[in-house]
Amino acid sequence: MNKVTSLSRPTMGFTALLLAASVAGCGGGNDGAVGASPALAVATAAGVGTGTGSSIGAAGHGPASVNLGAAGNFVILAQSEATNVPTSAVTGNVGLSPATGAGIGLTCAEVTGTIYSVDAAGPLPCRVTDATMLTAAIGAEGTAYTDAAGRAPDYTELAAGNIGGLNLGPATYKWSTGVTIPTNVTLTGGPNDVWIFQIAQGLTVSSGVQIILVGGALPQNVYWQTFAAADIGTTAKFNGVILSQTSIAVKTGASINGRLLAGTAVTLNQNAVTQPAQ
Repeated sequence: MNKVTSLSRPTMGFTALLLAASVAGCGGGNDGAVGASPALAVATAAGVGTGTGSSIGAAGHGPASVNLGAAGNFVILAQSEATNVPTSAVTGNVGLSPATGAGIGLTCAEVTGTIYSVDAAGPLPCRVTDATMLTAAIGAEGTAYTDAAGRAPDYTELAAGNIGGLNLGPATYKWSTGVTIPTNVTLTGGPNDVWIFQIAQGLTVSSGVQIILVGGALPQNVYWQTFAAADIGTTAKFNGVILSQTSIAVKTGASINGRLLAGTAVTLNQNAVTQPAQ
């Protein structure tokens, strides 16, 4: 199976035509995109890859899933701090390492799960201290980041990094720049399909924007690997696992269905963060 390195190449006329049809079907990123046919999704049309995207175990399209290892036990995993402007609602485990537990800004009442820290510092009475487990999780996070970043891309420099309004099928997408999402993006595929987004700079999602999953696509099979900070705008509805080399900032009222795995800090502001079902 031939791999596509750039949608701008002359030999990609057929796929580019399908992409144009997909974008047109998205209605500029509004809710009309939800009805887009999988046949119009970029990578589905090109027939890229065979992944095993979920715990269901059946074959799917796109790359193989990224193994999160011990990091998959967390919905939020940070290394320098995990701050929060209340009130947020977090479903899943929260971990901070190697920074002290005093850097955890979530309260016990805001977390449906367990808060793990390397020590007993800070005011949280509900924390569990487990430095060994956290060290393993942070190591697994780094391994997963390297894995996601190292996959061979199917598409490079798509839309010059501005992917708002597009309808994307399962594949590996790579940019040497940052990625901005100013309008809704639709990911069309099945429950075993996988998406990997390799971003050499930052990820910026505008306020109110939605990452829409269609056709049974699952948030645990969508990986956003970003070298610089990930910034999720106010009231945005985001799906997927963010693997950031640096920080992840979730602005006021935004919701996350996925995971926030940061190389430095995770900052919340009155957010709902939900670990996807396995």
